[in-house]
Amino acid sequence: CCVPCKITLDELEALCCREKLCCQELNVSKVNDSEYEVEFLSDYKRTKGEEFYFVKWKGFPESDNTWEPKRNLKCPKLMKLFHLDLDQVLKRQKRRGIPKRLDREAALIMVQKAKLRQSLHRWETHLNKTRNHPGRIYVANEVDLDGPPKHFTYINNYKVGPGIVLNEMAVGCECKDCLKEPMNGCCPGASLHRMAYNDKGQVRIRPGQPIYECNSRCNCGPDCSNRVVQKGIQFDLCIFKTENGRGWGVRTLQHIKKNTFVMEYVGE
Repeated sequence: CCVPCKITLDELEALCCREKLCCQELNVSKVNDSEYEVEFLSDYKRTKGEEFYFVKWKGFPESDNTWEPKRNLKCPKLMKLFHLDLDQVLKRQKRRGIPKRLDREAALIMVQKAKLRQSLHRWETHLNKTRNHPGRIYVANEVDLDGPPKHFTYINNYKVGPGIVLNEMAVGCECKDCLKEPMNGCCPGASLHRMAYNDKGQVRIRPGQPIYECNSRCNCGPDCSNRVVQKGIQFDLCIFKTENGRGWGVRTLQHIKKNTFVMEYVGE
């Protein structure tokens, strides 16, 4: 623990386990120094009625992969993902049932799928670290082996060009409750129409009419019903690879009622 090194914490943890060294900071003790974490499963075989998986261990090179009986593994989620991927591979090969041993092509695709899932998970983690809204972002590709789209940057606000300045609102309303007791000069009054949202945040004005939300200069609080878009995405969304050749798309993961705000369309 006193030696500076250039390996990741995961690799250092694996090294401590391998050398039987205890480290409180890495949570390696005599109790778990013989336990290793499965990074992904890359192959499968069945011998004398017993199932075996070819395991890539976290923190170890692929040259250290080992065949392990199913009874020795405690990774039900990874097993489920492995068999979901395997079902797709076997369907494309027009094969029924799991063979006693995977052919070389199927095993290679399983490794590629596992590494793709890792790549997409890293991108998903990056997106969620970048977001400034409650709704989570998920990423899925069940179509091919394409990783995250290139030349794509996730942004939360408009990115303006040279010489362009976006000024904040110069005025705000004096209302305490904009929905129940709007005062003269309330923000929706700027366009001479009624409040754009109901108490559930759903749009209730005709399409095409502008919406003036309350802003940082208003006296109403953050719970004001005239603050919707500025709160950002409230729903969990999934960026997914489409099956019809249209590239990447976005879909919702939960029911969204009609006229409810989903996301703001921003760009450069």
